[in-house]
Amino acid sequence: MAETASTKGMAVITGASTGIGFELALCAARDGYDLAADEARIVQAASRLKAFGVAVEPIETDLSTLEGVDRLIERIEADGRSVDLLMANAGRGLGKGFLDQNFADVRKVVDTNITGTIYLVQQIGNHMRARGEGRILLTGSIAGFMPGSYQAVYNGTKAFINSFSFALREELRGSGVTVSCLMPGATETEFFKRTDLMDTSIGQAKKDNPADVARIGYDAMLDGEGDVVSGWKNKLQAVVANVTPASVLAHQYAKMAEPGSGTK
Repeated sequence: MAETASTKGMAVITGASTGIGFELALCAARDGYDLAADEARIVQAASRLKAFGVAVEPIETDLSTLEGVDRLIERIEADGRSVDLLMANAGRGLGKGFLDQNFADVRKVVDTNITGTIYLVQQIGNHMRARGEGRILLTGSIAGFMPGSYQAVYNGTKAFINSFSFALREELRGSGVTVSCLMPGATETEFFKRTDLMDTSIGQAKKDNPADVARIGYDAMLDGEGDVVSGWKNKLQAVVANVTPASVLAHQYAKMAEPGSGTK
């Protein structure tokens, strides 16, 4: 970190090299927070972030493992700094049918999206609670409201994160620490390419701007809001999902995520 610490404090962002995570980092940098991020690729964009006069420390580590999370925590604590904002945005997806997936890839999704995320939140959250202040933002998804045919594991992990965020928020009520959950819809990021979804209807559909999504989530976190669904179409989709039978939702999702559906 820089020799002269920011007067605003420090923000930790995971999954910060691209997409929503990078845009969250930009939001924090504009507000004057020093940054610690878990991906070395953020160095490529460090000049944009440092232009705001903040320090940026990339920490290359595997957040799907407890050891990787411990390494991130150790680097943060080495500076003797307190974390003011935690944006747990790291996540992985996986396309195609569950029985056709490599289970090592399946476990990587679960361990990144759930195990590593909640371990990080517990470690930093305990420090925040002891100080009586802090802001936590978890990146869930409206996908968590729907059984994700051909994305069954990913949607399941997001359902967990959506639920977990509300439970933790209630447990921390009155502590000075707030928990918010950003629930975006399909967003223009590398996610769809990484998860081999480019030949699907959802992969080829028009998507939301990650900068807009990040700003909505960031502002909600600072305001201490419990949850925010970005975009009116996504809000409508979330409302409809809550009153639609799971079997119907699974069938509808299959039409969007089935391999080759983008060419039909």
